[in-house]
Amino acid sequence: QVQLAESGGGSVQAGESLRLSCAISGDTDSRYYMGWFRQAPGKEREGIACIASGGWIRYVDSVKGRFTISKDNAKNILYLQMISLRPEDTATYYCAAQQTAYAGSCSLVARDYTRWGQGTQVTVSS
Repeated sequence: QVQLAESGGGSVQAGESLRLSCAISGDTDSRYYMGWFRQAPGKEREGIACIASGGWIRYVDSVKGRFTISKDNAKNILYLQMISLRPEDTATYYCAAQQTAYAGSCSLVARDYTRWGQGTQVTVSS
């Protein structure tokens, strides 16, 4: 099992940048794909980026070109670099992990994940 802990959220103005971190601990030797999700009040949890254990990356269209997912394997930290933030990016952001036998794919569907962090709030003002 792995444990996940997000940090780096905060309040920023539209157009500014923020980097979220997800510290990974526990069974880090297992094969996992990982993702970043967000949930605003009254909305479903939305997958925004994921990274396969082999490095393949996928983004949802609304963040493509603005957000970058990456993983520092030496430090066991997953990152989400966010630039050109918009008010509609306001949400609680979660990192997630799922053990898998396959290295070449990842999922943007919340129900495909079993390990979640506690969330970190991002608020973008106009």
